[in-house]
Amino acid sequence: MARDRRKKPKYLFFQGRHWFVLVCLVMGTMALAVRGLYVQVIDNDLLQAEGLERQVRVLKMMPARGKILDRRGHVLAVSTPVDAIWAHPASLRQARADWPRLANTLGMETADIGRILKRNINKGFVYIKRSLSPALASQVAALGVRGVYRQREYHRYYPAGRIAGHLLGFTDVDDRGQEGAELAFENHLGGVVGQKRVRRDRRGHTVENLDQISPVHHGRELRLSIDVRIQFAAHQALARTLVEHKAAGGTAIVLDSRTGEILAMVNLPEFNPNDRSTFNTNVMRNRAVTDIFEPGSTVKPFTLSLALQSGIFTPDTKIPTSPGVLVLDRRRIRDIRDYGVLTLANVLVKSSNIGTAKIALELNPSQLVTTLQSVGFGQLTGVELPGERSGVLQSKERWRLSEHATLSYGYGLSVTALQLARAYMVLANGGVLKPITIRRREELPRGERVLPSDVVGQINQMLEHVVVKGTGQ
Repeated sequence: MARDRRKKPKYLFFQGRHWFVLVCLVMGTMALAVRGLYVQVIDNDLLQAEGLERQVRVLKMMPARGKILDRRGHVLAVSTPVDAIWAHPASLRQARADWPRLANTLGMETADIGRILKRNINKGFVYIKRSLSPALASQVAALGVRGVYRQREYHRYYPAGRIAGHLLGFTDVDDRGQEGAELAFENHLGGVVGQKRVRRDRRGHTVENLDQISPVHHGRELRLSIDVRIQFAAHQALARTLVEHKAAGGTAIVLDSRTGEILAMVNLPEFNPNDRSTFNTNVMRNRAVTDIFEPGSTVKPFTLSLALQSGIFTPDTKIPTSPGVLVLDRRRIRDIRDYGVLTLANVLVKSSNIGTAKIALELNPSQLVTTLQSVGFGQLTGVELPGERSGVLQSKERWRLSEHATLSYGYGLSVTALQLARAYMVLANGGVLKPITIRRREELPRGERVLPSDVVGQINQMLEHVVVKGTGQ
C-alpha cells in the first residue's frame, strides 16, 4: 500500500499532461474547422477575386500611327511594327537563374538586368528593352522566363530622310510626335490606346482573351501639300547655293500662289529623323518659321507699291541719289556706288537704298507700316507648324527720319522666311493675300485684296528687270 501511494502522484502527473494534450488537439481541430468554414463560406468571394486577379490582366492595345503622305500619295512617314520586352520586377527577381539566357538573347549583360530591376524595385512594370524586331521578341518569349512579357509597339520610318526632316519632325520611343508635322498633328495621327482583359498562366503567358474593355482607334492618314519631288529639288538647289556663297545655313520655300499650299520647305544644315545621332537642338528647329531676321532690300517692292498708290510717284519719276551717301540723324545711308539720277523703276532694279529712302520720306510712315502689315509682316501666318514666330514690326506715333528711311528698305523690322515668301505670293497673286497651309487643299481658298492689281503689275515688271539686268541676276 505504501508503494502504491508513492506512485500515485506520478500517475496523476502523467494523467494531467494527457488531458492537456488532448484539449490542445481538440482546440486546434476546432480552429481549423472554423477557418475552413470562413474560407469556404464567409470569405469565398474575396479569395476568388484575389485568385482571379493573379490570373487576369488588363493589357494595352497600342494604336498604329497614321501615315503622312505628300500631295501625290508618296509616303513621307510610316509606322512599322516592333515589340517591347517588359517585366514584372518581383517575378523576374525570383527567376534569377534565367537572367543570363534573357540577357544573351537581348544582347545585354546579365548585370544590366539586375540594375534595371534594382532601379524599379517597387514598381509593377519595367521595360527591359524596346524597339525590337518581332522575330527577336518571339525568341525572348520562347525562353519562358517568369515575369517577362512582350508588347506590340510601332517605330516611325521616314523614307525621305534628311530631305524633309525639319518639316516632318520625328516621334519619340512611344511614337508620339515631338517636332514638325508629327507634333502639330499629333491628335490626328496618334490614335487612341485600347484595353483588353486576358487570362494568363502561372508563367505569365496569355492563354485566353477574355473581353475588350475599350477598342483601339488607329491614327488617321495625313496628306500634306508638299510635293516630294519639289522638296528634293529645293534641297539640292539650296545646298549648291550654300556652297557657292560659303554660307553656314539657309532656307528655301516654294509656295503655290493659286492655292497658298506649301510645296517645299527646306532648311540647311539638316538632320535625319531616322538617325537619332544627328539630333541637335540647334539643328532640329524649323528655321523657316522659328528664326527671324531683317529682310533688307526684299521689302523695297512693297515700299514702292505704296509710293505708286500715293499719286505722288510714277515708275518714271526721277530720284537723285548722288553722291551715294545720305546722312539722316547722324546716320549714314549708302549705296554700293553713286547711281546719280534714277527713275523709280530703276531704284528697284539697282536696289538703291538712298533712292528708296528718299521716296519713303515723302510718304507717311504709318501708311508704310500699314502696307507692310497688309502683306503679312508682323503677324503669324497661321501655318500649322510648331514654334512659328510673328516677327517684329513696330508702329510708332513719332518716327525719326533715319528710322523711317531704314524701314523702307527692310531694316528696323524682323520677319520669318515663311512670312517673306507669303508677302511675295501677294505679288504673284496680283495683290491678293491668300491663307497658306501645309495640308493639301481640294478647293481654292478665298483671298483678300491688299494691293491694287495695276500697281502690282507695275511692280512685277520692275522685278523682271531686277533678275534680267539688275542686282538679282
